[in-house]
Amino acid sequence: MQPLIDHARAHGQRPEDFAPLADGQSPEVLFITCSDSRVVPALITGARPGELFELRTAGNIVPPYVSDRPTGEAATIEYAVEVLGVGDVVVCGHSHCGAVGALVRGDDLTAVPAVRDWLAHAAPEPQASDADDPTVAEAVQSHVLAQLLRLRSYPCVEQRLATGRLRLHGWYYEVHTGAVRTHSASTDTFEAL
Repeated sequence: MQPLIDHARAHGQRPEDFAPLADGQSPEVLFITCSDSRVVPALITGARPGELFELRTAGNIVPPYVSDRPTGEAATIEYAVEVLGVGDVVVCGHSHCGAVGALVRGDDLTAVPAVRDWLAHAAPEPQASDADDPTVAEAVQSHVLAQLLRLRSYPCVEQRLATGRLRLHGWYYEVHTGAVRTHSASTDTFEAL
């Protein structure tokens, strides 16, 4: 913890670097990714403060849109699209994902009921040809596409897509190499950026 505290102390010693941020934010991208500590959107993209609006959930899950029971995730997506006017949304899954791996392996999650119930939102459950693959690459990529499809059902996203004011992207990040792949609609594969 001490290195983190030391960095936080030093971070605040350059107020001139941060003063412009008080004027507001205008991110271009909503970046939806996993809560996994190995996935750092600003590090992956090189974004500076104010350039990414982030939504981090266990397993980068986009829950179903339910108008009469709003979720924090739905509020974040709606705010990014309607208020901030982001032009792009990235759903980024990653290798070695514990959430997707648990689904693929059918892990017993009774000891963590909140996690178990949250992962129920992943539907359809990702499938992998090799459940023994520690990267669960195939399953994560399938999961990213399912979350993009779910995202399309959000009214604000649906409207912006229809008018061409929003683009959706599926990314797969390899935590063990740092490589990023993007889904190509023309080949229906994840290709190197």
